[in-house]
Amino acid sequence: MGKNGASIPDEEWERFLREAEAGTHDAPREPSARARMVARRLREEPGPPAGWRTHEPPRQSRGGGWYAVGFVLVVGLLAVALFPGRVAGWFAGGSGGGAPLAAETERAVQPPPTEAAGETPTVEEPFRGSPAARWRDGAAGIHVPAARATGWMSEDRVARALDRTRSFLVASSLDPGVLRGERPEKAIALINPHQRDAQDYLSAAFRAPGRDSNPLLLFSRFARAEVRPAGNVVRTRGRITYREGRRGALEVTADVTYVYPVVRAAAGGDEVTRTIVRRETVMSWDDPAKVVVEPGTFSLVSYRADITNGGCGPVTGYLTPEFGAEPAAGPGDGPGTDPYDRSTTMDVRMRESAGTECGTATRS
Repeated sequence: MGKNGASIPDEEWERFLREAEAGTHDAPREPSARARMVARRLREEPGPPAGWRTHEPPRQSRGGGWYAVGFVLVVGLLAVALFPGRVAGWFAGGSGGGAPLAAETERAVQPPPTEAAGETPTVEEPFRGSPAARWRDGAAGIHVPAARATGWMSEDRVARALDRTRSFLVASSLDPGVLRGERPEKAIALINPHQRDAQDYLSAAFRAPGRDSNPLLLFSRFARAEVRPAGNVVRTRGRITYREGRRGALEVTADVTYVYPVVRAAAGGDEVTRTIVRRETVMSWDDPAKVVVEPGTFSLVSYRADITNGGCGPVTGYLTPEFGAEPAAGPGDGPGTDPYDRSTTMDVRMRESAGTECGTATRS
């Protein structure tokens, strides 16, 4: 920074680097007071001690190599001092949030940080300002545990059941056609056709959706005429767990949060909003010797969803997000909740929102 607070022009900076690299005599030798201070400290500090299993090559008769290393270090520190934002972007990957998080193998102990919550999403960066910036894409964000023999199933059968469970999650909540409002045929095909209550629910959910027959409890669907995806990526975070259930069945629980960035369907729409859906689906892979079931299908034990910015009004069978400065933060008549907080169970989330028509999210 100069005396008036102005930064070094890009042209001057580039000329400085070119001349310094070429060894030009008139290149600036003291670019700034900060550079002089760093260079002096480098000269005064002793080097690290030699290791006991190291080879030290003979010293060069010329000092050009050491000068180059010291110069590069000084230039690097000068760049940080003059252009901190630009240098941070080189290493942080812009506003993408850094490296993806490790898989969620157990429940989180606290909500994700909120320091980037004020950043506005764009079509190029639809997860900007959201913890989902560090989540994984699609099925990659759903942790599947190692298989072990459980109930009536061998280890191999458990592995196949877990794989089909994730296939159901993909077909119900990530399939591009289903997200555009199509009927989730592949997902429905994995539900036991002999389970009468489940089949009644599915029939009503797509024929006459309502409070007791809401397809959004199991499936993610947007009205194609209203919104379209902002890009081709849905971010997810969650995990699959299992245990022995009734009659020796394999009971599998999927607890996953999906983040859907969308824009208005109208041409030229570039305002991005996000719909966040957390679903907990419990399914039973039954022993055919004890329960009437088609091979390769499961019976539904329970299913529920916590939806942020998916519509607050009559059940239409579609997610209907609102657009605006704070679409997911209100209005609402319930306590404020963080849709990205996976440190609480769905039981707690449901109790917190019991008796409220629409909850209030603390961020989108």
